[in-house]
Parts: sequence; structure tokens; C-alpha cells
Amino acid sequence: MTVLTFAKAINEALRYEMRRDERVVVLGEDVGVNGGVFRCTEGLLVEFGPMRVMDTPLSESAIIGVALGLAANGMRPVAEIQFSDFIFGGFEQLVSNVAKFRYRNAGHYTAPLVVRAPVAGGVRGGMYHSQSPESYFTNTAGLKVVVPSTPSDAKGLLISAIRDDDPVIFFEPKRLYHSLKEDVPDGEYTVPIGKARLVREGEDVTIITYGATVYDALAAAEEVEKEGISVEVIDLRSLIPYDWEAISRSVRKTGRPVIVHEAQKTSGFGAEIAATIAEREIYSLEAPVIRVTGYDTPYPLVHEHLYLPNKDRIVNAIRKSAAH
Repeated sequence: MTVLTFAKAINEALRYEMRRDERVVVLGEDVGVNGGVFRCTEGLLVEFGPMRVMDTPLSESAIIGVALGLAANGMRPVAEIQFSDFIFGGFEQLVSNVAKFRYRNAGHYTAPLVVRAPVAGGVRGGMYHSQSPESYFTNTAGLKVVVPSTPSDAKGLLISAIRDDDPVIFFEPKRLYHSLKEDVPDGEYTVPIGKARLVREGEDVTIITYGATVYDALAAAEEVEKEGISVEVIDLRSLIPYDWEAISRSVRKTGRPVIVHEAQKTSGFGAEIAATIAEREIYSLEAPVIRVTGYDTPYPLVHEHLYLPNKDRIVNAIRKSAAH
């Protein structure tokens, strides 16, 4: 075990897979000489050279298009988009080409590529460096979507994503890059895509969340514990596929689900979870499903602390649910 930050865990996963498999290559804006905006690719150019760590022009469409071409020819590319807000420049490639590649050739070829992107807010990045666009991609058949919340999961899930034969969108909560440290397993270490993590056991209310809001949920759970409310916290880790069994098991126990994410409420991924709970577990509910999310506005700069689903907003939702 080695103590690593979230960013260092990403770096460790990339380095481990590049040493293990010469087909793994990294490409993106400033990933080589500068080691990436958040230093997640620092040192890789020195070790592996410019044929495997490629600085690209400022063109997200080209980055993802080249990654697909590499994947189609037997490589396992990891493409970095500097901020998830810029991923829309490559949206056509992802939705029309990458996601459908296996299907359009009847499974004869696959697209084993990863697109990494820093996501969400908490760093005062304003409307162009703080968005949470995951729902655009969870609504695209053919893509897997992963959002780790710990350094260990960042390493284990990224290695699993690189080894996956289908394309994976790998969102990394940017406020966790350098604010979080923990013991991370050395060497070979994987976390299965599609398996949630039970972060905290409880009896009265279930919080379902992912990414950086896991920590807001934990803070809220600890706060209401003083009032005698026992809260269970589930970290989804993967959105597509997501671990329905973990959600169902917890909702059957507590009957009071609260869903938390930074993305806006309307058509956010929480709506999918809420709808599935309504379809499959309606008779288990003791209270309506509550969502605590970002607002249906562009992401603000000045009032970021009011936009994010912070501890106080989650505490209020827990109390409301527990009152039923």
C-alpha cells in the first residue's frame, strides 16, 4: 500500500497499464510535456516516449477520432479531455462513431478506448470548467460511464476501464484530485465496473450518490446521527452499468431514498434512479424519493457554494424523508 492523492492514483494506473501492455497509449492536450492540467500524466512522456504519450492539437473531435482509429487497429488508447466542459467538441465522434462501433460491424471489431475528463465543480471554475455532463453519455447506448470518488477506486476502476473491450467515459471529480489521500494498493489492482460501494451502513434513510458528493453525503449522515437518524450511503462508482441490486437492497431496508448529485435536476441521472425505484420498489417506500442536485441554471462562479448540493441541503432532505 502507498499513500496517494486522487491524481497520483490516476497516474499510477496509467503507468502500471502502460508497463504491462505496450498497446496502451495516452493522448490529449498537454498530457506529455506538461503532464496534464492536473498533473495526472506527469512523468509518462519521459518513461514511455512521444510515440505512446502524444500531445495533441486543441481539437476534441480529433482526439476522440484518433483514439477510435487506434482502438480499431488493436491499440488501447486513453484520451484525455482537459475539462469535461470541452467534451462536446468530440460529442459527434463519441455518440455517432465510438458508441456504435461494435454494433455497426456486428461485433467483429470493438472500441477498447477510455476517455478521461475532469468533471464537476468545487474549484471556482465557473460555467466553462465546472459542468457535470454525465447524463448526455448515460443516455447513449454503447458507452460505459464511470465516476470514482476515492484514490483506490480511481486506480482500480481506471485499470478495469483500460482493459474493457468497450468504450468507457471516465469522469474524475476535479475537486478531489489533490484534496484527498489514502492508502492505495500497489501493483495489480482492479475494481469491477458496475459494482457500487457501501460507504456507510444505516437503517432509516438511504443516500444514493457518486463522485465528490459522496463526502457531502457522509458529512450530512454524521450530522443527523446526532438526532437519532441512521443513514446508509451508497457510492454508485459506475453509472452505466449501475448496481441496481445494491440500491434495491438498501431501499427495501430503509424505505426512504435520497439521491444526490451535482448535475442539474431536470433529466439528471438521479431521475433515472428515481424512475427505476418507482417501477421496481414502489411498495418498499415509506417516503417519496427526494433528489438533492444542482439547479437548472448554468453553473455559477460567484455563488458556487449555493449551487452545489452541500451538507445543509442534504441534511434537510434527510430530515424531510425521515419525518414520513
